Amino acid sequence: MIHRQVVHVYNPYRTEGKATVQPTGTNIVLPAVFSTGIRPDIVNFVHTNISKNRRQGHAVNFKAGMKHSAESWGTGRAVSRIPRVGGSGTSRNGQGAFGNMCRKGRMFAPIRIWRRWHRRNNLKQKRYAVATALAATAILPLVQARGHRVDNVPEFPVVVSNAAEKIERTKEAVRFLRDLGAWGDVQKVIDTIKVRAGKGKLRNRRFRSRRGPLVVYSGAQVPLIKALRNIPGVEVAHVSRLNLLQLAPGGHVGRFVIWTEGAFNELNNIFGTSKQVGVQKKGYTLPTHEVTNPDISRVINSNEIQTAVRQVKRDRVLHSTQKPNPLINSKALDRINPNAKLVREAARRANEERRAARQTQLNAKRGLTADQKKVVKDRKANSRKWINNVNGYLDAIAKKAQDEQIANQKLERQVE
Repeated sequence: MIHRQVVHVYNPYRTEGKATVQPTGTNIVLPAVFSTGIRPDIVNFVHTNISKNRRQGHAVNFKAGMKHSAESWGTGRAVSRIPRVGGSGTSRNGQGAFGNMCRKGRMFAPIRIWRRWHRRNNLKQKRYAVATALAATAILPLVQARGHRVDNVPEFPVVVSNAAEKIERTKEAVRFLRDLGAWGDVQKVIDTIKVRAGKGKLRNRRFRSRRGPLVVYSGAQVPLIKALRNIPGVEVAHVSRLNLLQLAPGGHVGRFVIWTEGAFNELNNIFGTSKQVGVQKKGYTLPTHEVTNPDISRVINSNEIQTAVRQVKRDRVLHSTQKPNPLINSKALDRINPNAKLVREAARRANEERRAARQTQLNAKRGLTADQKKVVKDRKANSRKWINNVNGYLDAIAKKAQDEQIANQKLERQVE
């Protein structure tokens, strides 16, 4: 969407001594269709459906891949259960048949002639897609992003006088494109002509290339059509028969469009405006945005909005009262059970008394006299001595038994 008010009309050829084409002095108010919002999603959806409507129905023979005498061998033979050709004596015996994974088998889901080839499209949706594709042709970054070479074009959208429609010779059309600065885009098409990969080479579409400029005219039986038809990549279209497949090839907006003055003036009669219905498209008005100012923060903070909205509610209490849990809240428990406080106090006092008694016992044990400490020390020394004697006695007995066992083994060997 652009906001320029007027567009200059240029001569089809540049004058002597001038580097580019010059304006004729006529200015045209920009048609309302160029103010339509850019909606690539709608363009892509409509383009996908429209492009399916030129397909022709085709199918494979319903017997293809099924002309075999084959039957499955069943289970138990360590092979798959695919039907296999019968017979013997040839390599064909036992080969899989019918399946799409088999040699000479049918394809998966064979194409039928009653497939749903075509798609219905909503009329308003198609018109919206054409309108947004037209608006994108006037935005230079979108045109350049699509790959068009338009660095030398004087203005966007570019409009030439109706004298361009009277061009009859191809060499005059080439001169027209060169002077307008559009030949760079044509040269790109010439440089990208390639031989198509695949079977399409045999089906009347041997070469593939990029898209060049689209020239839109408004007259009847215009000689310019024949003058441009032999230039690679250049297409022509009547302003009343604009096609989304030409305005957005591949579903991508931003086609490089060259308008004639008559075609440019006719756009308001065809599409109308946001307040006036179109003449050709009866009952159709261009879609408009509900919010015309994209600066939403400025709209919200404006005086008109702020005086109409209510004040901000601060310190709002969501829950005025809370119900505490008596099992973990002592105050709530005291309100329910007044005796609970007495129980807690009694338990606290009992705990303190137990701690005091234990501390007294520890002090009594730790507070021994010197004679008592000596008795305890001697008692522990005697205990360690007795334990060491017992352990030594047991070790001696075990060693003696072991020596006797070794001696008996030696005696047995000597006897043998």
